[in-house]
Amino acid sequence: MVRTIVSLGLALAAGAAAQPASLRVVTPVVDCSALANADISRAVGAPVHITSASMVRDARPAPYCKVLGYVEPAVRFEVRLPSGSWTQRFVETGCGGLCGMLNVRLDHADSCAPARNGELALASTDMGHSSGGPEGAFGAKDYQLRIDFAYRGVHVTTLAAKALIARYYGQAQKYSYFSGCSDGGREALMEAQRYPEDFNGIAAGAPAMNFITQNTFYHGWNARVNTGADGKPILTADKLPVLHQAALATCDAADGLKDGLIGNPADCHVDPAAAACKPGEDTSACLTADQVRVARELYAGAHDAVGHKFVIGGPMPGSELAWAGVFIPFPGQDRVMSSGISTGTLRYLAYARNPPENFTLADFKFERASFEATTTLHALYDATDPDLAPFAAAGGKLILWHGWADPHISPLNTVAYYTAMERIMGSTAVSKFARLYLFPGGYHCGGGEGPFDFDLLTPLMAWVERDDAPGALVAAHSPGRGGPPGGTMGAAGKPDRTRPVFPYPVSARYTGTGSIYNAANFVAGEAQAVPAEALRWLGMGFYSARYEAWCTAKGTVMNCPASQKGK
Repeated sequence: MVRTIVSLGLALAAGAAAQPASLRVVTPVVDCSALANADISRAVGAPVHITSASMVRDARPAPYCKVLGYVEPAVRFEVRLPSGSWTQRFVETGCGGLCGMLNVRLDHADSCAPARNGELALASTDMGHSSGGPEGAFGAKDYQLRIDFAYRGVHVTTLAAKALIARYYGQAQKYSYFSGCSDGGREALMEAQRYPEDFNGIAAGAPAMNFITQNTFYHGWNARVNTGADGKPILTADKLPVLHQAALATCDAADGLKDGLIGNPADCHVDPAAAACKPGEDTSACLTADQVRVARELYAGAHDAVGHKFVIGGPMPGSELAWAGVFIPFPGQDRVMSSGISTGTLRYLAYARNPPENFTLADFKFERASFEATTTLHALYDATDPDLAPFAAAGGKLILWHGWADPHISPLNTVAYYTAMERIMGSTAVSKFARLYLFPGGYHCGGGEGPFDFDLLTPLMAWVERDDAPGALVAAHSPGRGGPPGGTMGAAGKPDRTRPVFPYPVSARYTGTGSIYNAANFVAGEAQAVPAEALRWLGMGFYSARYEAWCTAKGTVMNCPASQKGK
């Protein structure tokens, strides 16, 4: 284990120097319009309908052929094929939330040369349903749409995109990549686990891998515990800075550097009572007794009276400012995201037989029986199989990443998954194809008080194409990205703080000289692995090999026998 940690704690310069291979430009062999008549159904293994194929000539950074279509029954896709700048790479991007829309968007790739120069064939999918109507309503009457959302939609889109690439350029792509965050991170892991040969490199950010418990117990709990008997929120957005300052006062300096960031939130134990109002104190600058109670319950995560943990953890200390809009309403608003997504998942997705249409979050019980009932479809929706031996054997590379201050999905989920990978496959085997990066002060997929802007695609390509394994990633923070960190390095619009983030469990250590806002003044520090006890919950068994079900559906009847990977 010591040798593995040392090999991961690479020098900062080594990670910054990694670059993709130099690949020649390949031009089309047919007109873009010809793809409108392309028959690619056999390549996809299902009926495919191309609805349009047209040139987008004024696109930046480069013109491309835009192809729209769908795989039956309703998996819509968009494929973008550069007309004069393609360097034989294909990148598929993930969706977020419950998807339901086409969103070809490359994140964390601003300084990636192939992306910046328009050299990439790109694709994305709506995962088989429209986002119209209530959250999750697509899963009410046609369970095939559940299957398409769970895992099939991304895979058939991948096959369709590759078939179109072959038609347009007269050859296959040399390298294929997938990049997604949130549900896109779950999609990324689904691909690595179920279809290990679809992609050479996969970047999975803040993955919603425990889909069922995440969207029922985690968000449902956070919404419920902050709702008073009068239906109004107890902990309000104006009190979040008070709670945040209490967290910083407790844990900011624990990593040896007082810089407004909590370096290891998993080792931070905040008592909200430290911010409780004293007799006669103005309550605008402190927490009431009820607010202290709510804050404790939020940090603890969903549980019952006897200590059963229904989620791996609540939001981490240091994430408090990001709670607004997720499970703490913004001033003047009542609706929160957590209530909507948990109610929709419970009504339309979580159960084999849906509850009545008038089911509300108030009807959901936080007890062991509910946990067992809602997780019967774990083998359909969740992406927690830690045995990625087939993906590794195919030469695949995986980068997992998560912001430590993510309020939507606890980063402990991702740590637990990486830990399970090491347990199942061995740490040496895992270090050859996978990395995990945790960003102090990083919110959900982007933004935050800490440096969370970074190029992920370049090191992934360098690893796949040159076998140049990534070391530290240099992340930046710019003014307006989640609040000022207190740095003074840059002018407005430019980064005011940079920091290296080393592969888990290696921490970043300040050298003791120079600006604390400059990445050059940090080196690899000690290993700070999350204790096993912090990862214990009722769903620990979900991190097991080959649990996946491969489902078929007709109407609201679904058959989900267990099967082998890669079906």
